[in-house]
Amino acid sequence: MSLSSSALAELWSRGVAANPGAPAGVLLRLLDPAVAEARRILCEERGLPQEVMDAVVAHPEFRVRRSFARNPHVPPAQRGRLVADPHDLVRAQLASGPHPRPRQPAPLPDDVLIALLTAEDDDPQLLTASEIVWELLGSFQVTLAFRYRMLGHEHPALRSLTTGLWSWLTPAQREALLTDPHPDVRASAGHYVRSADPAAMEADLPERGHARWVILNNHALSDAVVEASLADPQCRWSIAGNPYTPRDALARLARDADPQVRERVAQRADLDPALWAELAEDPDERVRTRARVQPLPRTRAQCLAVDHEMGEGENDCTCPILEPYEEPDLDWYRACAVSEEVALRRAAATCAALPSDLVARLAEDPDESVRHRLASCHPLAPAETVLAAFVARPRQRPHLLVQSRLPRTGLAHLLGHEDPEVRALAAADPTGRAPVELLTDPDPRVRRAAASNPLFSGDALERLLQDPATAEGAAANPGLPAVRLHALLDAVGLPR
Repeated sequence: MSLSSSALAELWSRGVAANPGAPAGVLLRLLDPAVAEARRILCEERGLPQEVMDAVVAHPEFRVRRSFARNPHVPPAQRGRLVADPHDLVRAQLASGPHPRPRQPAPLPDDVLIALLTAEDDDPQLLTASEIVWELLGSFQVTLAFRYRMLGHEHPALRSLTTGLWSWLTPAQREALLTDPHPDVRASAGHYVRSADPAAMEADLPERGHARWVILNNHALSDAVVEASLADPQCRWSIAGNPYTPRDALARLARDADPQVRERVAQRADLDPALWAELAEDPDERVRTRARVQPLPRTRAQCLAVDHEMGEGENDCTCPILEPYEEPDLDWYRACAVSEEVALRRAAATCAALPSDLVARLAEDPDESVRHRLASCHPLAPAETVLAAFVARPRQRPHLLVQSRLPRTGLAHLLGHEDPEVRALAAADPTGRAPVELLTDPDPRVRRAAASNPLFSGDALERLLQDPATAEGAAANPGLPAVRLHALLDAVGLPR
């Protein structure tokens, strides 16, 4: 295989951009527009020294700053420095958050959030300030705690944001929002009052569309709407979970011909004992199981935690791990951890506050999905549990790769694994022996990881730098000294 010298130079520039041992002086050279792909890798796909971050934030080209705004490897406070960027696409990327989106998003600092949420249009380019706010609110970077801290803030847009916490506000806090001097705040608060008014919701209920299902699932329902929904097979599932649905309607829904409707009734926290007992003997296994998993009494927060785990089952959930509006107390999670019900143990495995003795117990759980949830969610999950989840659950790998709990050493037994992503992890192991056999692996990710292994050095590493199949990985090898990295970039043609 042969490549032109310019193509080999491009491989070197990309490798140096990813090199974890490259000093700031080397990395700063890669901000040159002549190496666009290496520059993107530098700004978007790795952590950076402070000197380089300073240069990126001040870079004159908006594409460089935009790449940095989406970098999941730099702290939110560093990305937040772009909050007043002159280009709206940079601010929009900051609002949208890192990509790929972490499963556990880190919030932006309060001052950054306030600036984005209160920004006004000043000669907008492609996106308005309002559109950027919508990006932010959908990014999971605005925490519930931040919203609560905005109660009483001088800016009405921030006070309006707190109305979303309506159910958790005190009567005095609600009254303050309802009588707020700004009409937008009053209107936002009034929406939540209206949502508890059956007559108002009946008047607002559209014939079709998303808003119809939001109301049927969440808002107060008039008697007429309840009766109409009971007669409509498409509506019965929605009102079966609505917290306002009256008890007589629930009794009818618990005997519905559709087992999915009965299962949704079985998920409720407010079941009376007789109805629970009836559902626990339901002819459908899923309905029976959902009732029996959680005997009464149970809270809505506990039910939501179990519903999530039963809904996922053996699936790989890659949805964000979000700050809950309500969370069961730790004693409930403790009880779940020792339960015979696998759904409850799965729920316990997602609790990051679970003590170490129960973490050790769940790490040995006979159910694989319990162990894998623990690996994804708990900071004390044993390294071997995290590694097993990485091997078994490909969709979880982007999340697990950014965690310090994932082992990077002692992986020789995985060098021959059938999955190239697993081989690549093992190929980078700097302990044991150099992964010579993986330098010719059919997968380029494996070859890059193998060539970047610091066990290769000296003449062997120089040969890898000259081979197009391994040049990029070799240039990313942290064993290369700064003088050699500079020499590679000299060959690329980048100015010092």
